[in-house]
Amino acid sequence: MEIPIHFLCVFLFVFSSICIQSVFSDSGSIGINYGRVADNLPSPPQVVLLLKTQGITKVKLYDTDSTVLNAFSGSGISVTVALPNEQLSAAAAANTSFTDSWVQSNILPYHPNTKIEAIAVGNEVFVDPKNTTPFLVPAMKNVYASLVKYGVGSSIKVSSPVALSALQSSYPPSSGSFKPDLIEPVIKPMLNFLKETGSYMMVNAYPFFAYSANTDTISLDYALFRNNSGSKDANNGLLYKSLFEAQIDAVFAAMAALGFNDVKMVVTETGWPSKGDENEVGSSAENAAAYNGNLVRRVLTGGGTPLRPEEPLNVYLFALFNENQKPGPTSERNYGLFYPNQQKVYEIPLTVEGLKGASPTMNESKTEVMAQPPRKVGRRAFIRITSGRVEPVISAVPPTWPPSLRVERELWVLVHVQQSVKQQPSTVHIGSEEAITTQILSKMTYGNGLTIPYGILRCSSAGPSSHC
Repeated sequence: MEIPIHFLCVFLFVFSSICIQSVFSDSGSIGINYGRVADNLPSPPQVVLLLKTQGITKVKLYDTDSTVLNAFSGSGISVTVALPNEQLSAAAAANTSFTDSWVQSNILPYHPNTKIEAIAVGNEVFVDPKNTTPFLVPAMKNVYASLVKYGVGSSIKVSSPVALSALQSSYPPSSGSFKPDLIEPVIKPMLNFLKETGSYMMVNAYPFFAYSANTDTISLDYALFRNNSGSKDANNGLLYKSLFEAQIDAVFAAMAALGFNDVKMVVTETGWPSKGDENEVGSSAENAAAYNGNLVRRVLTGGGTPLRPEEPLNVYLFALFNENQKPGPTSERNYGLFYPNQQKVYEIPLTVEGLKGASPTMNESKTEVMAQPPRKVGRRAFIRITSGRVEPVISAVPPTWPPSLRVERELWVLVHVQQSVKQQPSTVHIGSEEAITTQILSKMTYGNGLTIPYGILRCSSAGPSSHC
């Protein structure tokens, strides 16, 4: 049947260029997390040179190492430092003697030659197995009081990175809410502190985790900022084109539900692993490049989220290097944009200038890697797509493979037909949620693992083993 013209746009997008705004007055900022859980990293001065070469102007650390802070002196790079979870109980004492000493030793000797712009008090404290949550807000208040005492309270913000696991609900985004047991003891006091001191909420958001655990319901295109039909919030009608923005707006909604509509946010960690274990679905260099590259493009071309469209996004990518001594699954050691030898793991733009010369191909929609083997079905079939027409054909083997998988050329794709089907299927509506009728399963597959959700096709290379 003829494919309606409004569905053809999903194909045409592949061949169009992404327009980069010439004016970035409302653009956000891109920083990077510089972790050092490794035994093979370049020296701090070498790292500073690498960051400057890449045009990175913001970096976030996980401590206050003196060698690192001295290396950043005079670099012009803004630095967020950290007071680790292990020191929260001491920092939360009834007086500020500990934090006074900490600020004297870890901030004043370096600032302002090293541009320390924020202190992260703890990291994802609510999931700390040592139960440091009760100490968090008192520690934040004491750190701030010590900064004020030594005359740097107005130039250095105090906050604490919060993981999305602090949310009780995140879908739809407008229903975002914090876990009830955290609200009164820590969330409200922390938000009050952030508002009173002019600071911002720090949030660590990883769409990778949500996608990897829910591949049956979350589209890879949606997770990677690729072209997709989006997800509409039924409560307010807002359309979300990326999982990242949905996650961020869930936090905004959770804060608004407590009366804090005016507290800003910085995403202090987000990233995608270039390698992972077998069960870490979606971990690959290609997907990492797509996620981080498209995120950079999204941030630097301006605008906010659907819920806060006028508020620019400020994001720190995780991470600068692959860190070979991090514990946990393989992905934990493969979030880096660079190998320890300073070679790129994959090529993405990191600046406005880089965007202008970057290829738009990472925003092309591609088929998803299946989380599990295809379900058993009764028969196989192929559909032929050519010149805007879909022609289902029952066949036990694929026809001769065309010379190119480009969508403007003829394309044969394997689909599975349900056991109950007795007649040859006659229609497939490309691009709609009724795309795959009761006669054809909701995912078309070719070979071992390529899927085309809802029949939306975009392919970029040739041959029957190609990745589309």
